[in-house]
Amino acid sequence: MQLPLTDSSGPDAPAPPPAGMPTRPVPLATKLLSGLQRGSRAIMLPPGFGRPAAPLMPPDFGPVLGRIGGLEVRLATTRKDVKRAQKLRYRVFHEEMSAIPDVISRLKKRDIDAYDALCDHLLVIDHDGPPESSGKRKFEFGKGRKPKVVGTYRLLRQDVAERCSGFYSAGEFDIAPLIAANPGKRFLELGRSCVLAPYRDKRTVELLWHGIWAYVLHHRIDVMFGCASLDGTDPEAHALALSFLHHHALAPVEWRARALPRRYVSMNRLPASAVDPKQALRLLPPLVKGYMRVGATFGDGAVVDRQFGTTDVLVVLPVSAINPRYITHFGVDASRHAA
Repeated sequence: MQLPLTDSSGPDAPAPPPAGMPTRPVPLATKLLSGLQRGSRAIMLPPGFGRPAAPLMPPDFGPVLGRIGGLEVRLATTRKDVKRAQKLRYRVFHEEMSAIPDVISRLKKRDIDAYDALCDHLLVIDHDGPPESSGKRKFEFGKGRKPKVVGTYRLLRQDVAERCSGFYSAGEFDIAPLIAANPGKRFLELGRSCVLAPYRDKRTVELLWHGIWAYVLHHRIDVMFGCASLDGTDPEAHALALSFLHHHALAPVEWRARALPRRYVSMNRLPASAVDPKQALRLLPPLVKGYMRVGATFGDGAVVDRQFGTTDVLVVLPVSAINPRYITHFGVDASRHAA
């Protein structure tokens, strides 16, 4: 799934310390929202999941992580905050895009899965934007000119995943060998990113990635990973793009994860001699190109996700591999947009 964003490069093209987690000419950070992680996997729900309005465990830093003008990036601190993120995701994934909601999501008009109770949620909030002209105001809270949630991202740390039922991506990729090959490294899974259509610009996306970078530094994350998506469920339609990733951007063995056998779709669909890199790059979603620019590589095999209408690839980005210019852009201490 891809959000309609754009392209550009240069030192002002802020890519994340990772992305996914859609296309017009804007900086690299904007590109990183072109793909969204998705999938399904049954897990045990923690006690109290779904109870409304009760405060969550407050984060040990933040919750406000950065600001640009009237836009603020922060961590969700209440279940109401999480519901607002779910409403935004439903509007983007299920109403704007082609994802098929399950019964609960369709009834509640919220994109919901069990991982929401386990993850931290980043929110970009607009404090200055005009209220909606008519009807019920969505994604808003407070009184008067109500701030609204216009962007979100979901973060799952390894220590949390291991205490519960694992990573979301494990429903598509065998990531256990990847983690076992890197003992002592702290992994962070990124997913469920989306931005409301009028806010798909540099400021919103840059704030999301500023928040992620602050989070990575605070929790001393070593590796970020997650799914990036190509629109459509016919891998042959993506033969050139998938083959390019296989021949030119396959992760080294110590960073490589393979699609689960029952879901494995070969990315090696064309011989290397038949792959035109320039043409392939034009076909790749901006998210994937953004990942490549900052130093990410890709797993072995793709997965077709029919619920979301996409073909997914696994992106792996060690913090040590991030292009230094992007770290400089956000600040080695995440100070660029600090609140």
